[in-house]
Amino acid sequence: MLQLSTTVLNRNVLSLRTGSVIATITAPLINPNNLKVEGFYCEDRYSHDELILLVQDIRDIVQKGYVVNDHDVLVEPDELVRLKDIIDLGYDPIGKQVVTLNKSKVGKITDYAVETESMYIQKLYASQSIFKSLAGGSLSIDRTLVQEITPKQIIISELMEPASARAIATAN
Repeated sequence: MLQLSTTVLNRNVLSLRTGSVIATITAPLINPNNLKVEGFYCEDRYSHDELILLVQDIRDIVQKGYVVNDHDVLVEPDELVRLKDIIDLGYDPIGKQVVTLNKSKVGKITDYAVETESMYIQKLYASQSIFKSLAGGSLSIDRTLVQEITPKQIIISELMEPASARAIATAN
């Protein structure tokens, strides 16, 4: 099932052992190399520290939030040696410029959809300039179009022209 990024944030982390809320999700931890959500930054309910919940520690996703075994699955960011580089990057696709391989500007990322089974970002949603949005609205970009991710841009393969633009071009 796909979930928008906005529905992932501010959700509770629930403990199976105590049956209560143990943290609140504040931000995703995204690997820019493969657009996978590796975990979530959480605010601990008791100490108010920033901890990380790894995706593999989530037992279930329910309407009230994410279910984990117990509070001890939440870890300090500096304990995650394997993810240190990704944590240091602090990558978030929201607000990144989208351009094609030919350097044509497409728009900026306004949201994304995560597939909850694999936790990979499947769709990126980009808003276009005012002129382009009057003609075509916002764009949904599938992850298969992504060619490269830089700190400031997401580079995608060339987009197909709308059918109406091709018809006008061939009529002339």
